[in-house]
Amino acid sequence: MQKISIASDHNGVNLKDKIRQYLEVAKYEIVDFGPLDSVEAVDYPDYAQKLCESIIDGEVSIGVLVCGTGIGMSIAANRHSGIRAALCVNSFMAERSRAHNDANILVIGSLISSEQDSIEMLKKFLHTSFEGGRHARRLSKIS
Repeated sequence: MQKISIASDHNGVNLKDKIRQYLEVAKYEIVDFGPLDSVEAVDYPDYAQKLCESIIDGEVSIGVLVCGTGIGMSIAANRHSGIRAALCVNSFMAERSRAHNDANILVIGSLISSEQDSIEMLKKFLHTSFEGGRHARRLSKIS
């Protein structure tokens, strides 16, 4: 069973919970770094940090971050060495982020993407493998 980390800010809690529900039904093991509710505003870098550390430490290999636009989470996550967080708005981007960029975090904007579109992006992200080859050469230039 693959283990996946998820986290959000207060704007992304509802979508994060829908993603968690999908992953549970699909039999993934989930590490949910929170927050648990959207009542109190939280700082997205704190939650991105926790999720990134779970990948860097090898606890999981894939993560999903959600905030209002996805921009803040992607900026916060990509500051970490070894993290390739891809802000996606459609399934094609999610697929290419894995196939060409070996992304290890899918970032979604809860105010931008619907629940259905988000689940479709997640499916593509989880079921696409890195192609390697010329893409590996390119990634080595930014590692």
